[in-house]
Amino acid sequence: MPSAATKTRTGCCTKASPRLDAATALRYTRILKALADETRLRIIDLVASAGDDLCACEIESFFELSQPTISHHMRILRDVGVVVAEKRGQWVYYRLADGALKSLRELCGRLT
Repeated sequence: MPSAATKTRTGCCTKASPRLDAATALRYTRILKALADETRLRIIDLVASAGDDLCACEIESFFELSQPTISHHMRILRDVGVVVAEKRGQWVYYRLADGALKSLRELCGRLT
């Protein structure tokens, strides 16, 4: 884990070192970009509030979007590790990935 910012005083300026290395910043950026979409943010809210796995058909019922569009959003959320999918018969069930939101809380904590 990157160390806290180090500061040195030179003349009138304080020099600070970034606390995030490039790989960590890229990981957070991918997650934040995925969540920056209104539909995906609402999907995450829905999945988080369910308290249990949600079938894709249940997710679709809350949005006026086609099934392929919802699938596209779910793929993006899976790709960044925010949700996990499990196929059961012909249906796919989604839940938040373990620790998915914890990493965002950690980022916010680092930036304060």
